[in-house]
Amino acid sequence: MSRSAGAVAFVAPGDRLPDPRGARGDGLVAVGGDLSVERLLEAYRGGLFPWSADPVTWWSPDPRGILEVGGLHVSRSLARTLRRGTYRVSLDEDFEGVIRACASEPRRGVRSSWISEGLLSAYLELARAGHAHSVECWQDDRLVGGVYGVALGAFFAGESMFHRADDASKVALHHLDRHLAARGFTLFDCQMVTPVTRALGAVEIPRADYLARLGPSVCQPDRW
Repeated sequence: MSRSAGAVAFVAPGDRLPDPRGARGDGLVAVGGDLSVERLLEAYRGGLFPWSADPVTWWSPDPRGILEVGGLHVSRSLARTLRRGTYRVSLDEDFEGVIRACASEPRRGVRSSWISEGLLSAYLELARAGHAHSVECWQDDRLVGGVYGVALGAFFAGESMFHRADDASKVALHHLDRHLAARGFTLFDCQMVTPVTRALGAVEIPRADYLARLGPSVCQPDRW
C-alpha cells in the first residue's frame, strides 16, 4: 500500500497498517480495517492507536505526549490524599468497570464519549487476551476512579481515566506509575498532553523520538 506524505491511507482486510511518519497534520494515519486483538497489537507496536470504531480510524499525533516512567509529579494536595490512604487501590480487579466509567464521561465540549460500544468491546477482548489493564480506586465497595491502557513488553499506553471522588483518578495514575517503574517499563505513552496530564508531568516529544523509543520497548518480554 503506497501513499504520499500527509495522505490518509485506506486499510482493506489483510492490509498492513501504514508507517505513521506519513500521517496527516492532525495525526490521522489511516481509515478502515478492524479492531481485532491482532490488529490492535499491530497498531500499538507501530505507534498508532484507534480513536473511533465506525469507521475505524488510526492516529499518531506529532508531537506525542508521554509521562517519563517514575516521574509523575505529585502535588501537595495529591500527597495529602495519598498519605491519608483515602482509597483502596487495586490492579485488574474491574477492567470492565473502569472502561465503562471512562466511556460514561464525555470529553469537555463533546456530548458523547469517544469510547463507543465498538471500541469498548475491542478493549475488553484485549484485556481478556492479557494486553489491556486497569488500576482501580475504591471507596468502601464503590469504584470511584481508575485508569486503563495497553501493555506490550516494557511499553504502556494510557488510554483514559475517570474520577467520581476527589483525586481518585490521580491516585490511580500515581499507583500505575509506581507499578510501571517497579516492573521496569521504559515508555509510558499518554498520546496527547492535556492540562491535567501536563500538571502531572506529561511532556511532548517529536513523533520520530517517540518511535525510536517505542521499538526497543515493545520488543522486551511482557513486564506487567
